[in-house]
Amino acid sequence: MIIREKQGILPMLFAWRGTIFPKVLPAIIALSGLSVVMGVMSHYRLLAIPPPPLVGFTIFGVVLSIFLGFRNNACYERWWEGRKLWGRLVATERHLIRDSRVLDTDRRRHLLKRSILFTCLLRDRLRYQTAHTDLFLEYGEGGADIYQNHPNPPQFVLEQMQRDLIAALRQEQIGEVVYSALTHHIEALGEIQAGCDRIASTPLPFAYSVLLHRAIYSFCIMLPFGIESVLGLWTPLMVAWLVYMFLGLDALSSQLGDPFGLQENNLPLDSLVRVIEREVLSALGQEIPPPLAAERYVMT
Repeated sequence: MIIREKQGILPMLFAWRGTIFPKVLPAIIALSGLSVVMGVMSHYRLLAIPPPPLVGFTIFGVVLSIFLGFRNNACYERWWEGRKLWGRLVATERHLIRDSRVLDTDRRRHLLKRSILFTCLLRDRLRYQTAHTDLFLEYGEGGADIYQNHPNPPQFVLEQMQRDLIAALRQEQIGEVVYSALTHHIEALGEIQAGCDRIASTPLPFAYSVLLHRAIYSFCIMLPFGIESVLGLWTPLMVAWLVYMFLGLDALSSQLGDPFGLQENNLPLDSLVRVIEREVLSALGQEIPPPLAAERYVMT
């Protein structure tokens, strides 16, 4: 996620890091260069290509804008839903910290440390990356193979947390009311994981993304031919701005459509995991790691 303060009009206009501009700059240069070449060849009458019909070209641009706006809305909705799920995860962890005080010290420590392990494993699962072995040694019980060989490590951690509560209930260390309250938090964690898995495993339809991507590039390639006869020397500048808007929105929606990834505009899962880790360890009276800071305006 991009973390930058709004420092005024000029810094916002000329901002480079944390923007989508570097992603689309090669396409802007290529298509603007095409406009310059077309203008020179047209000026010296070296090439005569009839421009596309203005009405058809205008309709194409309007329809493309509508579909691009629809895709941006759909991708932002996925991004915002992912953020709400992780916000709910942080809130559930805080409820678990408060309600688990009825447990004895050792059982509460195991429960809360496993909640940290669940959060870390969920982050790694959503990013399709392998969890670090240190996590299992610090927050889990048993060898790392127990977690790494399981098809759903976060779910396995929730099962361990549930078994601990069942054992406490059978040993009459807690009553049914307390057991139900703590189980409700574990169920909430499972529902959050299910929601995140649904977003991560169900991307936008590939055929729709390909269709829109091809339409954008087709429009941008035809753009110099359609406006050169009207704008003349201003054609490269206008092409550069229109390409920046269309391709920039397309690239931005691609990042937002995968909210749990490692791109600049994805959710800062590492930072959210660190927030949970700090609060849980603080409740346990253990050493608290420092908060994560943004690097070059990017919070991972």
